[in-house]
Amino acid sequence: MVFWIVCLAGLVVAYLVGSMPTAYLAGKLLKGIDIREYGSKSVGATNALRVLGKWPGLAVFLIDILKGAVAIIFVRWLYTRSFTSSLDMPPIDLQTYLPWAACLAGLAALLGHSRSVWLNFTGGKSAATGLGVLLAISWPVGLGAAMAFGIFLTVSRIASLSSMLAVLVSVALVFSLENPLPYQLLVVAGSTYVIVRHRANIQRLLSGTEPRIGQSSSATPSH
Repeated sequence: MVFWIVCLAGLVVAYLVGSMPTAYLAGKLLKGIDIREYGSKSVGATNALRVLGKWPGLAVFLIDILKGAVAIIFVRWLYTRSFTSSLDMPPIDLQTYLPWAACLAGLAALLGHSRSVWLNFTGGKSAATGLGVLLAISWPVGLGAAMAFGIFLTVSRIASLSSMLAVLVSVALVFSLENPLPYQLLVVAGSTYVIVRHRANIQRLLSGTEPRIGQSSSATPSH
């Protein structure tokens, strides 16, 4: 019973950390606007960059990355603390359970970002939060995905395309670097989810109407 309570607590906290609506709060604090009414109407770093400016967009991006990493770090700490520091807790094989706990926590953080309880279960695309998850579970995979994103963004200037290509790179890396099965499943499931969340962007890419970084938007606030 105690084991399942710890599992549930970890998932709930991971979801709540992921659900913090960074871009929405930045819009309210900096310009008194609902960012969901401007630009692409997404609650993510790219739209924050487009609507709020370079530095707020960068801050949102970094905090969204941090959310994914914190979710994983917290769950690892919770399991280690609960099952090694208390005589009341049943002993478990942390080497076996921690990767699975991290897998579920990562998915919960992604879900939280894209289906935030604070925004009536709407949200962003989960790409930046997913990068934070990658860096926390396997920093070489996360670093490789980040580098791929930077290269693709430099070449294409299209954030959505760069994000989707970067998650595909992360899938290749997580298998080639021989990570545990839970991490492989997390990256495959998370990458699929991120790409599905970009389905509107995919339609705009196919029609040639997807905006590029630095391209002005007619739907940005004037004040």
